[in-house]
Amino acid sequence: MPRVSFGEWVESAVDWLQSNLTWIFDAVKTVLGGMYDGVDAVLGGGEPLLMAAIFAVVAFWLRGVLPAALTFVGFALIDSLALWDEAMATLSLVIVAAVITIVIAVPTGIWAARNSKVSATLRPVLDVMQTMPAFVYLIPGVMFFGVGVTPGVIATIVFAMPPGVRMTELGIRQVDGELVEAAAAFGTTPKDTLTRVQLPLALPTIMAGINQVIMLALSMVVIGGMAGAGGLGEKVYAAITQLQVGLAAESGIAVVILAMYLDRMTGALNERVSPLGRRAAAKAAAGARRLRFAHYKPGTAVAMTGVVVLALVAGGLNIAGSGDAKSTRAGGDVGKGQKIDMGYIPWDEGIASTFLWKEILEQRGYETGITQLDAGPLYSGVARGDIDFQTDAWLPTTHKDYWDKYSGRLDDLGSWYGPTSLELTVPSYVKGVDSLADLKGRGKTFGGKIIGIEASAGMMGTLDEKVLKAYGLEGEYEVVSSSTSSMLAELNASIKKKEPVVVTLWSPHWAYGKHDLKKLEDPKGAWGKGEEVHTVAHKGFAKKAPAVARWLKDFKLTEKQLTSLENEIQDAGQGEEQNGVRAWLKKNPGLVDRLAPVPGGSGGTQQGKDAGRTVAMGYFPWDEAIASTYLWQNMLEDRGYRTTVKQLDPGPLYTGLAQGQLDVQFDSWLPTTHKDYWDRYEDDLTDLGSWYGPTSLELTVPSYVKGVDSLADLKGRGKTFGGKIIGIESSAGMMGTLDEKVLKAYGLEGEYEVVSSSTSSMLAELNRSIRKKEPVVVTLWSPHWAYGKHDLKKLEDPKGAWGEGEQIHTVARKDFAKDFPELTGWLKDFQLSEAQLASLEVEIQKGGAGKEKESARRWMDANPDVVDRLTPVGG
Repeated sequence: MPRVSFGEWVESAVDWLQSNLTWIFDAVKTVLGGMYDGVDAVLGGGEPLLMAAIFAVVAFWLRGVLPAALTFVGFALIDSLALWDEAMATLSLVIVAAVITIVIAVPTGIWAARNSKVSATLRPVLDVMQTMPAFVYLIPGVMFFGVGVTPGVIATIVFAMPPGVRMTELGIRQVDGELVEAAAAFGTTPKDTLTRVQLPLALPTIMAGINQVIMLALSMVVIGGMAGAGGLGEKVYAAITQLQVGLAAESGIAVVILAMYLDRMTGALNERVSPLGRRAAAKAAAGARRLRFAHYKPGTAVAMTGVVVLALVAGGLNIAGSGDAKSTRAGGDVGKGQKIDMGYIPWDEGIASTFLWKEILEQRGYETGITQLDAGPLYSGVARGDIDFQTDAWLPTTHKDYWDKYSGRLDDLGSWYGPTSLELTVPSYVKGVDSLADLKGRGKTFGGKIIGIEASAGMMGTLDEKVLKAYGLEGEYEVVSSSTSSMLAELNASIKKKEPVVVTLWSPHWAYGKHDLKKLEDPKGAWGKGEEVHTVAHKGFAKKAPAVARWLKDFKLTEKQLTSLENEIQDAGQGEEQNGVRAWLKKNPGLVDRLAPVPGGSGGTQQGKDAGRTVAMGYFPWDEAIASTYLWQNMLEDRGYRTTVKQLDPGPLYTGLAQGQLDVQFDSWLPTTHKDYWDRYEDDLTDLGSWYGPTSLELTVPSYVKGVDSLADLKGRGKTFGGKIIGIESSAGMMGTLDEKVLKAYGLEGEYEVVSSSTSSMLAELNRSIRKKEPVVVTLWSPHWAYGKHDLKKLEDPKGAWGEGEQIHTVARKDFAKDFPELTGWLKDFQLSEAQLASLEVEIQKGGAGKEKESARRWMDANPDVVDRLTPVGG
């Protein structure tokens, strides 16, 4: 029989689809990704125990008291295992995949039940979908949609579809034909027959199919972890590839808890939605004489009320949490929150270098994502742009096939370590075997096996195609493909038993430091020359993140550095890789600054004397306060301090400083505006001096308002302005001065009402009035960016009712100078000119709400000497 090239046909079809229908795949990816993100935001956004309570209320509604209690305990256990986020991610994947599957499967099953030709056509298709190995579905998913959530969802939908279709068809077909005929005889339309007769009677069977859909979806979602779908699947995959028994057990328990919950809840849902189910439940409850409370199930309204109350509490906590102090890492905020996605193969140098860069990038202000994948999906993901870069490309040999396939869509950012070496290795107690040639004729000694790593690794191909042939070892030895962790486990087990074993290894590797091993010499050079470990990124990465690309091109580690980093990560243990990196960086001070130098000079990299300590800053939402606070947050982080920032009204802010809950604030208007607060708390505060002044308070009108140039001109013109002066926060000192002094001095009491609002509301009213060319009078102060944006008039104050201009001071808690002597010196010397402050405020206005820190950083980049001038580090 001639060979049928079915696989080649499939690859050709896939290539054509990739070339011609990319826009469809991108649209599907966007939709599915959006659905997943929405569900995950709801499930993963709440406080874990409150979410566990919500799940328990659902169980109470469907199953009763005991299942509800067990549900809460089960989900609390997931939280205690530190797997809550992963479990909610997995549950989100299951929900999205199951909903889509059910929406497709149930109508398809109904169609098949009502049309025999459709049923006959679908049966072989469903057979293929149900019996095809689940891993196969991941391949086209990754090729069409890249790594991540989408291929996992697509594969899950395909795998879970058959039982939904089959059970729906079966349920419809099992409805007694006489009932259908009777309905037709009474003139019932086919549509009403379906909805009022067949579907209600078939519902238990359909629900059983839905239950199977959800169970299969859960099993497939875990497999989807291999394609970067995240959640518990990624944890299980990591445990398998790294042979972490503890992690596997913990992740497995979490999966079991989810599976049991979903199975029991969907099974019980039939009682709530089908007439037969409700009848059976009522009968069972009526027959229960003992422990009647154990059979109690609340009504739908009661359960829904419980869920809504808990959800509102969880949402309220989220809102409150979002307003809490924001803690940030030390280091120059070059990244400004930009997301960088990294992938790695679970090889030690890949783990070490990836988590090293994760820590470096986060210190530099980037947000990072990290995914463990096999080599094939990893290269595919980088080529597609789903992953930005990976640091473990062994070239030109080990990963040659992947490079040849994807090189047109990849950028080689250069080698950071090398040369390496590939080798077969035996324990030193194995005598008489010192080279590859010595293996010939010794197959029985090693059980005829060479213990390898992942089959996708290029070195495995080199071993099969070159090394075994070169030394005549074919037939005598079987190369056992496993994983790096499995190979190391077999090596450890053999050494403990003093048994002979031959394994694939490479240099550098921490195993050579842990065990006494021999690298088998390769006199024929079958392994080829030593390789280089490269960093590979997708095309366009250098444009997306030029600073990171530049750092990666200059990235180098010595053998001593790499092996010590690997050993530190090994000591930290599974799941603590980044802590291992941090411990290693502490032993290598200055390395972050060398590997990721901050643009704009040394100011962003030199550490202050109190680097690592946390400074708690507060501000109220006045423009100069926002500008100065976020300026200092950036500068302090550049000097190695940690910071928190909290927005408060003036009263709570001064109270927090006096009580020591906050360290410093930069917007004390003295001696007038904040006099009351200063008089009350001055014994518990420290005045670090003025950084801007003199200021002025004023009432202001647009320049098109003629005949009103001073406060005196307002008298008798109340109707022109609707009898209102638009103010700011009632707690602001200037509002008291306006009421108690200014209005009295110019006889404006009774004619004008001072409207207390907020700074933003006052500015909004000013903008609205200017757009309509309407007269308006507002409270303002100098400096303020509004004078640069609009053509305004400051109303003169010939009687001096506003008082003299003030100074803006930095005020700290009482013992601040003792606790932060270096920072105290900086703050005492802090000065900004009117032009500097105005330009900083304008930059923050341009950035918009929520981007204040990034905007301040842009201003600093445009004023590169500001950090060194304001926060000089002693040399």
